[in-house]
Amino acid sequence: MSANRNTWRRLLRNKGAIFGLIIIGAALVVAVTAYFIAPDSSPDANRMIVEIGGRKPGFQQQFLRLPKDRRQSPPSFFQQLLSGEADRYYYIPINSYTAQSDSLVVQKYVDEGVEERISFPMSIIRINSAPFRNPYNVETRTFLLGTDKYGRDILSRLLVGVRVSLAVGLVTVLISLSVGVLLGALAGYFRGKVDETILWLINVIWSIPTLLLVFAITLMLGKGFWQVFIAIGLTLWVNVARIIRGQVLAVREREFVEAARALGYSHSRILFLHILPNVMGPVWVVCASNFASAIVIEAGLSFLGVGVQPPQPSWGLMIKENYNFIITHNPMLALAPGLAIMLLVLAFNLLGNGLRDALDVRT
Repeated sequence: MSANRNTWRRLLRNKGAIFGLIIIGAALVVAVTAYFIAPDSSPDANRMIVEIGGRKPGFQQQFLRLPKDRRQSPPSFFQQLLSGEADRYYYIPINSYTAQSDSLVVQKYVDEGVEERISFPMSIIRINSAPFRNPYNVETRTFLLGTDKYGRDILSRLLVGVRVSLAVGLVTVLISLSVGVLLGALAGYFRGKVDETILWLINVIWSIPTLLLVFAITLMLGKGFWQVFIAIGLTLWVNVARIIRGQVLAVREREFVEAARALGYSHSRILFLHILPNVMGPVWVVCASNFASAIVIEAGLSFLGVGVQPPQPSWGLMIKENYNFIITHNPMLALAPGLAIMLLVLAFNLLGNGLRDALDVRT
């Protein structure tokens, strides 16, 4: 326990690691509460209003909200937490409106300098219980980071997209830990033909470019949310396996291992209860690095069209959909998800550096 406390103290003294922990903690909070804090709480933040596509940050627009025909019960707390709430209104962008006795006349926004006069019967407009505040379901919305080419709120999709990046990192680390620790431990402990076979497999996997290997696994498993996670996880286990193998080779001849053998303990007990707990320090550093690598690889796959599929928000997919705006009038549409990727990857790399110093993996 004292060793753990000393490790934690050394980690807290590292300013870079603390910055990384703050960013990662904030990302976790955003991922959990995304649909409650996002301006667009529809599933996948996919409310399309094509008339206002490609707008700059800070853009404001007035909307007339028309209730949809179908009646839908409000989702439960957990349903909204997981997948948001389906829109109960149609959002019509307008420039102005005039209330008459039995209708509401609006100037619908179509494009810059173009509008269309439309009249809606009062019978289809839901009158609020507070008539002096918003009697005609007209509201003004501000898009802090602008809108993409489909008119979706960039900020909302950025917040919901945190889930994909953290999920791919978590699944990748779990897969790489499971496969890498098992194979590396077996190779280092049993040596001989087992070691040669596993080393041959590691060298084969390592000789193939990571992105190319992910492409092959993705095409084999198919496009989709979980397929991408599995594909990335099956490519990043080699670093873990090599480190575990080297550590186990160094520890298997120590006195406490010899004592365990003399007492007649089984190989599995010696390996998993006595050796592995003493060699996991460097692995946690590699896990932080794999977490960052997985986020970058997933973004690259989504940018190339074989990762997370639309309309599910992914930062790489957002860059793909809006990268042409970089050289036009609104570069923030692609820069915002790019900066988010950079910040989260930087946070995990800083945490990994802090763990390396705190765990003192060299000694």
